Amino acid sequence: MIKLAHFTETNQATLVQFMQNNAFAIVTAMGHPYPVATHIPLEVIQQADGSILLTGHIMRKTDHHRAFENNPHVLVIFNGPHTYISSSWYNNLVTASTWNYMTVHARGIIHFLDEAATLEAVKSITEKYEGHHNKASFQHIPQQDVQAMLKGIVAFEIKVEALSNVFKLSQNRDEPSQLKIIEALNKRGDENSRLIATEMSNRLNKTS
Repeated sequence: MIKLAHFTETNQATLVQFMQNNAFAIVTAMGHPYPVATHIPLEVIQQADGSILLTGHIMRKTDHHRAFENNPHVLVIFNGPHTYISSSWYNNLVTASTWNYMTVHARGIIHFLDEAATLEAVKSITEKYEGHHNKASFQHIPQQDVQAMLKGIVAFEIKVEALSNVFKLSQNRDEPSQLKIIEALNKRGDENSRLIATEMSNRLNKTS
């Protein structure tokens, strides 16, 4: 990641909210002979003492499961909106185009949990997305299906030891250029462009 002060978000509450809003993350670790990466929905929990806990579940006895068991030091990547930024939108045109994006990297230790905790993890994430009054709610899943599922998956928690991030939103450009970028992104109209434009606008409004 590009580590520059003006592209770094320093408010932990903002980072936690970003992680919760982009909770389909990538969990990576060193495998053999190559690194492994698992794309998975996570629960992002801000604890009372200020620490951050990530929870989820994966399939048992896979290359990823074995890699995480052999090396519990993991990197979790949370990706947000991203979009191309044309240098034609700058006041100073003698410079390169670029890409704006938002991402958070969490480093920590993964711990695998027992069957009871795995059941609770499945219940928690199902209720998060299905609620309690849907045909697909956890309470409506047949017990035999739940028990069969538990044989093939295992829950985990990751205690986050360090966070790093890049919120690259043209902060290094003058305000007129930023306003032109926002206007151009809104005209482009795709979701990523719109989200980056909104984030840029919000930050400009806070500083004005």
